[in-house]
Parts: sequence; C-alpha cells; structure tokens
Amino acid sequence: MNYAVIKKFDIANGPGVRVSLFVSGCRHKCKNCFNSEAWDFSYGKPFTNDTLDEILTALSPNHIEGFSLLGGEPFEPENQEGVLEILKAIKEKMPEKTVWCYTGFLYDTQLLEGKVGNSETVKEILKRIDVLVDGRFVEELKSPDLIFRGSSNQRIIDVKKSLSSGEVVWLSGKWQRRMGSGDIYE
Repeated sequence: MNYAVIKKFDIANGPGVRVSLFVSGCRHKCKNCFNSEAWDFSYGKPFTNDTLDEILTALSPNHIEGFSLLGGEPFEPENQEGVLEILKAIKEKMPEKTVWCYTGFLYDTQLLEGKVGNSETVKEILKRIDVLVDGRFVEELKSPDLIFRGSSNQRIIDVKKSLSSGEVVWLSGKWQRRMGSGDIYE
C-alpha cells in the first residue's frame, strides 16, 4: 500500500487536533475531488513499519484527539490489509484515540454487504473505526456549511452504535443532523 501524505496536526478531518493518513488509490474518481493525485495506487511512498512508527509517535501526545484515515480510498481492496494493520496497532497501543475514516463506499449497502474486497477484512476494519463518513463526494451537493464532509449526501456514522443496533446511526452528541441544513455544532 502506498500513501500520499501524513498530516500530523489536522483540524479539518474530525474533531480536535488529529493525525491524518491519506492512502493512495481510488477508483471512484469523484468530479472535482480535492485529492485527485491520490487516485493512482502508485502515488506517494510505500507504507512501511517506519511509517507506522511515525504515525504512532505523532498520535502519542495528549493533545492529539485521534486518527483520521482518508484517501484515495481506504477501503479499496488493495488497501484493506494495510489499513487493518494500521488500525490494529493504533487501537492496541492507544485505545482512547478516536478513529475517523472517510470512504466513497456506502456503509450499509456496500461495506457491510460484502461488496468491496474481502468482507471479513472489511468487518475487522469497521470494528476499529469510531466514525465513518461515507458516500462519494458529489460536486453538485457541495456546501461550505457542512461540517467534516464535502457534500450533503455524505453521512457521519457512529460505527460502534451502528454495528450494535444493525441500523445506520448518525453520530450524535455534539454533532446533530438537521434534515436539509447540514450539520451544526452545539
């Protein structure tokens, strides 16, 4: 698996200060994607044990709230094994850190139904994600008023509650969904 970049002080892709990894490779090719150079699976650098150590070190300070995984596309079949190993290491060493993941695939109708790569690997990845922002970016549904997502079709899903209930559960608490008006911070 290759990666495009690691951001060690990211405030745009989840709450608080986060470490973000942008993996390489994406077949969605969404119109006006902000990271189209990462569509190429060979873009960037190979992910190594040294890269994992760099991420774990960057995550260790108390002021870092968590880890965000973006792309490219983390759930592309070519990326699944690498992504799983990263999330295993993070959750083993720092279970208090939240994991957010962004994907163009839909949680319920594609990922859970085994339509993307190895269904067992996908399930193991999902078990280690706290919040999933799903759905392709749609230029026509883009709004600067949206929080932590690019277009209004994308959902911010509480993965733990969704796996437990068997239904899609939007992230609640500080973040609430208001039909037709995007997300608001309370």
